[in-house]
Amino acid sequence: MKFQLNGSFSLLIEEGEIPDFEQFFYSFSPNDYPNNALIASTWQDMVGCFSNDIPSLPGAIPDETVKTCTGNETLSDADLSVYGNHNYRITYRVYTAVYALAHALHNLYSAQPPANHWDKLESLKRNVKPWQINRFVRNVTFATFPNVTHSFNKYGDPPAQFDIINWLFIPGHEIVTTTVGDFNASDHKILFYIKSISDLWGSQFNMALRLKSRYNPIKFTLSQNMLHDPAEDKIQSPLSLCNEPCALGHRKSKKEGVPSCCYDCVPCVDGEMSNTTDAPSCFKCPGYEMSNKNRTGCVPKMINYLSYEDTLGASLASTALMLFITTSAVQGIFVKYWDTPIVKANNQSLSCLLLISLMLCFLCTLLFIGRPTPICCLLRQVTFGIVFTISVSSVLAKTLTVIIAFNATKPGSKLKKYVGYKVAFVLVTICSLGSSGICFVWMTFDPPFLEASMFSQRDIIILMCNEGSVTFFFCIIGYIGTLALLSFIAAFLAKDFPDRFNEAKNITFSMLVFCSVWVTFVPAYLSSKGSRMVAVEIFAILSSSAGLLGCIFAPKCYIIFLRPELNTRVAVV
Repeated sequence: MKFQLNGSFSLLIEEGEIPDFEQFFYSFSPNDYPNNALIASTWQDMVGCFSNDIPSLPGAIPDETVKTCTGNETLSDADLSVYGNHNYRITYRVYTAVYALAHALHNLYSAQPPANHWDKLESLKRNVKPWQINRFVRNVTFATFPNVTHSFNKYGDPPAQFDIINWLFIPGHEIVTTTVGDFNASDHKILFYIKSISDLWGSQFNMALRLKSRYNPIKFTLSQNMLHDPAEDKIQSPLSLCNEPCALGHRKSKKEGVPSCCYDCVPCVDGEMSNTTDAPSCFKCPGYEMSNKNRTGCVPKMINYLSYEDTLGASLASTALMLFITTSAVQGIFVKYWDTPIVKANNQSLSCLLLISLMLCFLCTLLFIGRPTPICCLLRQVTFGIVFTISVSSVLAKTLTVIIAFNATKPGSKLKKYVGYKVAFVLVTICSLGSSGICFVWMTFDPPFLEASMFSQRDIIILMCNEGSVTFFFCIIGYIGTLALLSFIAAFLAKDFPDRFNEAKNITFSMLVFCSVWVTFVPAYLSSKGSRMVAVEIFAILSSSAGLLGCIFAPKCYIIFLRPELNTRVAVV
């Protein structure tokens, strides 16, 4: 580890000079304090010996490998570097602290009212509390040898003064430290001072670089900005790094086999960001946000749903309204020509019910467009299921009406009592109750709910209705499909009945279109996501409903307006 730090810099508290202290220190002996066990024990630890003649702390047991004190040891023989006090940095701090307190007490006892509320004689007799002397300590200014001024700021802190130390670890030699400069916050002209750039590293370190060893010293670069060089009288700045700090949007990545201050800068991945230089890691954006292009911050994701403002949403909504208006017009035509043979031929009441249900089918698609809400999520599939069931069951009832009416004309047939609209409406009611029951169970046990899909796409939040139970959703589709298949089979069997206004052929084609649309819907729906999934269902509803409207009612409107001669009792007979 120390070889990796070879040539590195550090800051140490400022070294100061205490007059005659070094001579006093090295001449110190525990014999001068014969009854002080703490001094004796500390002395023995420092010089590395033990003696029974010197008092020690209770319980102190000498190591068998420790030599016996001779009494002639001095601190000059001790390695004081392990205590960090070989240059008296901490000692000098204690020295100046004592002087600061002494000057504060002197100022306190020398002060006149109102700074001191007592006279001088009374001050000397009083016990001064720490809080009373605090402001005097803050305001002292004094000098120590050799003419070094000391003071405190308004917060009671001395100005920051540090020595800049260069560390040198030479294999097989002692640790060498060199003071290469200093930092002095009290000097407003030169805060950061380097003695000499040319000798910044020293010849010994340059020699160490040439030594053949297994370590690689850290390389340093100097930038010419904020470092004061006395020789050239200009400002420069040392940069003690292997590489530039990582920029915003990047993180540090450790390199194997190199010092910890050497690292790679790796860009933050998508969905993460860092807004500080030299970030140790990137922060993940919340689910509703994504990282910006430079990975320096998080921005809200776009919210996606089938909106009326989108081209697709507006087109589908316009188509639904046009088909609704068209169906309403057909309904008006049937009401106007209510008593004509072509309207009366195939149960005009069922035709009106079918037209009304088709209008509701077109309108229910509007529940699928726009920003989803919990109420819309509950209503749209229920409305679609029940209304579509009424439409398909009406077609089935019309087909069965044709079959019953044809067979009732045979001699001795018992089907005559089933001819009429009552049986048809009972059939529609029963079929509708079936789909209503499925919807009720669905809404009770696993209803649809509003969901925000945050992670299906990188930069988009998909706001959608989760159908809750997919099983119930496809049960509704399957139920409607079963009714459509029965209608197709019944219409196919009745397509050759001899009747000018027989709707069986038209119903056959309408059910063929209907079944084709919904068979195609299933794979398309399962392979889509987000607003496209909603658009697929809307398209299926509109196209299948339009198929019913066109195949069943377009031929009737053609006869009413373009072939009115066929819409007479004489033509029917």
